[in-house]
Amino acid sequence: MTTAGRPRGGTSPLRARLYAWARTLHLYLSLVAFLSILFFAVTGLTLNHPEWFGEGKVGKLSGTLPHAPYLEGESVDWLALAEDLRALGLRGRVADRGQSGDQAWLSFRAPGYGADAQVDLKTGAYTLTLTEAGLVAALNDLHKGRDTPSGWRWVLDLSALFLALVSLTGLLLSLLFRKTRKAALLTLLSGLLLFGGLALWAAL
Repeated sequence: MTTAGRPRGGTSPLRARLYAWARTLHLYLSLVAFLSILFFAVTGLTLNHPEWFGEGKVGKLSGTLPHAPYLEGESVDWLALAEDLRALGLRGRVADRGQSGDQAWLSFRAPGYGADAQVDLKTGAYTLTLTEAGLVAALNDLHKGRDTPSGWRWVLDLSALFLALVSLTGLLLSLLFRKTRKAALLTLLSGLLLFGGLALWAAL
């Protein structure tokens, strides 16, 4: 007798166990991976159409930092300078910094956010350019892992592994079930040819 959704009777115990293992793993991995699939699908679309959401808000601020000077001999106290700038409400990590004479610059970056500061190291006078690109831009940066902490990159790596494993277990299920084996192989071949052809066309 054939049970719907399972290999036919007479299948070896090893094959039956492999099918049961693949089916269970595919089911639970699919549940875990669902939000990742949705996130990368939606942000893949928004990444491809940034013009839909504008360029965000750009603002400028100026003032004087309280703990100048920030020079110790010829060296800059970068930690104190960065902390005083953060006290103004800046966020993100320091992506770039530099010095030219008495002038220093620091760039803070976070997903969908940027702050560029120029500071007089002796007087503490500063000018800030703030860029807030909004929620969609932040999600797009999370998709790409841009301006994110290293922990988020682990999330991206694990998501990629989850999606690959879900795909592989789904393919394994289709190949183990005789009724779907031929259709699965034809679909896989057609998909490979279509995707490969489109990728080649786009690369030329």
